[in-house]
Amino acid sequence: MTYLDLIQEMRDLGFPCAYHHFTTPPEPPYTVVLYAYSSDVQADNQNYAEVGNYQLELYHTIKHPPSEKKIEDKLRELRLPYRKIETYVESEKLYQVIYQIRLVGGN
Repeated sequence: MTYLDLIQEMRDLGFPCAYHHFTTPPEPPYTVVLYAYSSDVQADNQNYAEVGNYQLELYHTIKHPPSEKKIEDKLRELRLPYRKIETYVESEKLYQVIYQIRLVGGN
């Protein structure tokens, strides 16, 4: 799976989704996918397997467990383990739920 596939999966769930940011954000809830860092498998001074660490971020005006469950069910279906972090972005008045995931070989 690539990050482009993940973006399409979020769109198929009904969440507007873009890479990194929207020029003009849609009405919440919406999602973004962004690259965080690499954890490539390395040996013998070479990178053998691409492992990209990404963030899938959900933005909503309220704490909304049904939206989170929808995303988490999809991540399970796609067999993408995740870690979840939540915060409130005061300047935007939005809740942000971050799912940290790894995409192996599909950067």
